[in-house]
Amino acid sequence: MNSRFVTDRRRLRAASAAMLLAGPAIAAREVIEVYNSPNCGCCNKWTEHLRANAFEVKAHDVGDTSVSRAMLGVPVALGTCHTGRVGGYLIEGHVPAKDIQRLLRERPGAAGLAVPGMPRGSPGMEADVKDPYDVLVFQRDGRYAIYQCYGAR
Repeated sequence: MNSRFVTDRRRLRAASAAMLLAGPAIAAREVIEVYNSPNCGCCNKWTEHLRANAFEVKAHDVGDTSVSRAMLGVPVALGTCHTGRVGGYLIEGHVPAKDIQRLLRERPGAAGLAVPGMPRGSPGMEADVKDPYDVLVFQRDGRYAIYQCYGAR
């Protein structure tokens, strides 16, 4: 057998194996678009939290986040300071990355997830005091249910 052919086959196998091993890591990196105020520290901290948890963040600095929320279809009652869009879902407020990852795995029939208000201790709102809070799964018509609870009630 030609030694050049053997070497080329080995290189091809090695490259294929590397692609197979890298594939899940590349595929797992979801892109989330975030609409936030450019001067908001908690918005920046939340996007850092997402990046630290394998999301690629494309931030859009907007002057009035309520306009973005209305355009995207987030119910007014659930609005906070930033809105994300990933995998066909909306993410409103300080939703933990692990809940977004769960949403993308489970793919429920919903518009998205929200953490109303700005609870201390949620991602981007780190503090010594941690408020209990709920992550809500919501529909565009405003109906929602508790998706995940954090902290004692």
